[in-house]
Amino acid sequence: MSVHPVALLLHGFVDATARLGLDYRFVLSDYELEPFLQGALTTVEIAFLTIVCSLAAGLVLLSMCRSRHRLLALVARGFIELTRNTPTLIQLYCAFLVLNMLITQALQGSGIENPLKPFVWVVLVLSLHKGAFHAEALRAGLDAVPKLTLEGAASLGFDRRTLLWRIQLPLALRFALPALTNNMVELVKASAIASAIAVGDITYASIMIWTQRDNVLELMILILLFFGALTLSVHIAGRWIEQRLRIPGYGHQ
Repeated sequence: MSVHPVALLLHGFVDATARLGLDYRFVLSDYELEPFLQGALTTVEIAFLTIVCSLAAGLVLLSMCRSRHRLLALVARGFIELTRNTPTLIQLYCAFLVLNMLITQALQGSGIENPLKPFVWVVLVLSLHKGAFHAEALRAGLDAVPKLTLEGAASLGFDRRTLLWRIQLPLALRFALPALTNNMVELVKASAIASAIAVGDITYASIMIWTQRDNVLELMILILLFFGALTLSVHIAGRWIEQRLRIPGYGHQ
């Protein structure tokens, strides 16, 4: 009877690490391996969605801060300061344990189920949290746009809106890319808080495994390697985009 190559590889891995005193026997159990792999996929999904949504949130907050409506600008500034100066985990708890409960209570008797599941709350909170940092990075990028560039665009008859979307923001994005990339790396690491509200990410799946097998060290090594690879991928992608969008004459040649 032939043995699947993947099974042989897993058995070899377990035997090799056992000689080092490490217990990775859980990879031989479909009951434990499948949730672990699903948890890794969930973490990647959270990271991808929050990167996209946080950039959108950052642009919205920046637009609000730059609005001519003073109240709108004050609300955006207040939200940014509150978000930047409070822990992400506390924000997640407040959103899930307070806002989520209030929404559930408001929908009771209506026959409508609360559509905001724990996964959605994680994506929402992380996106808004890091969106505040993106807004500040983009604001710094806008301030870095040379005045002569803006004066030249204005002399061509560009109105305020066109000047912002066609000239200022494209340049600001390039100037802010290093800070935005750093924010995204931090965002990927922050995705680990999903386990705090029982979202089945890689951290939560690992906790479930080591609770049964008492192999904390082994799972922590895997988690560290996984997040190291994920954040490195984001960093490399950010650097590649930064090089591709580099403007001759600005910064390094």
